[in-house]
Amino acid sequence: MNWDWEKLQKQQQGRPGGKPPSFDDFQDQFDKFKKFKLPGWKLIIPLIFLLWIASGFYIVEPDEVGVVKQFGQFLRITTAGPNYHIPFPVQSVLTPKVTQIRRIEFGFRSVGRARTQNFQQGASREVKEESLMLTGDENILSVQFIVQYMIKDAENYLFNVNDPEQTLAHAGEAAMREIIGKGKIDAALTTGKQEIQVETRILMQEILDKYETGLSVVAVQMQNVHPPDDVIDAFKDVASAREDKSRFINEAEAYQRDILPKARGEAARIVNAAQAYREAKVRKAEGDAARFLSVLAEYNKAKDITRRRLYIETMEQIFANPEVEKLIMSDDALKKSVPYLPLEKLPKRAPKAQQ
Repeated sequence: MNWDWEKLQKQQQGRPGGKPPSFDDFQDQFDKFKKFKLPGWKLIIPLIFLLWIASGFYIVEPDEVGVVKQFGQFLRITTAGPNYHIPFPVQSVLTPKVTQIRRIEFGFRSVGRARTQNFQQGASREVKEESLMLTGDENILSVQFIVQYMIKDAENYLFNVNDPEQTLAHAGEAAMREIIGKGKIDAALTTGKQEIQVETRILMQEILDKYETGLSVVAVQMQNVHPPDDVIDAFKDVASAREDKSRFINEAEAYQRDILPKARGEAARIVNAAQAYREAKVRKAEGDAARFLSVLAEYNKAKDITRRRLYIETMEQIFANPEVEKLIMSDDALKKSVPYLPLEKLPKRAPKAQQ
């Protein structure tokens, strides 16, 4: 196309007073423009149409699903692999990742990343308006936890709720506050964390299903649970006292477990020894009585012979005992001897206590 600007300028210069071009001049130029023809236009239009048709091909990754929209409304779900939809603006496709485990933080924020980004080790800052919660026994706790979730229904996730992540955040905070508000502070600080996590996950899932968010709560994990900073020293003192109490109880139980078996064993030994002593004495007494009765029966038959035999047997026992000191004296010497009692060898009596 040639606008012939030089000729137009000459016409303007030839006009008296340098007047602008008239309407007829513009009409002539417009007629020339309409007569201009672009070379190869019959090939360009089919090429554009083919490119538009080809733009409908798309690929769904293994961890995704394809959500096809027609004029902005949900149409169908497509699976992993190559797929096709009518090109824009008739149809369009979204491919959310339905197997990806995502997470959201409550009561704290990891420094240098968004709230819902994947976990990275690093520093964090506390968000007190989310972490401070009231327990059932009217104590205040700072509860920091995370929620892991994934998409279980892509249609509901994309079309039912305007902001599913924000809805999840509200549901998680409300559920945790309700569960903490039902329990006591000791359970949240010590052995009740597992139960709190399970109950919070169940309650969160009920809320999300009620709103049909298309989200599934995988896990609730409590990170840092502690009293507020203003009273943490007092709580540490209480915790130390509880630990001391437990330690004393454990030491007492250990001492009990150690001393009781010994006492029971000693008691059993004494009882057994007493029973054995009793049995020995009774048997010996019964034997002596039986022996005495047998000797008495023989004595009654022959008193002189039995008396002499007993005397001889007794003297044999005395002379046969090496521990007994023996002094043999005749009758005359015995009559002339003076009896001697070794008083210094007799046991002394203990003095009576003064009243």
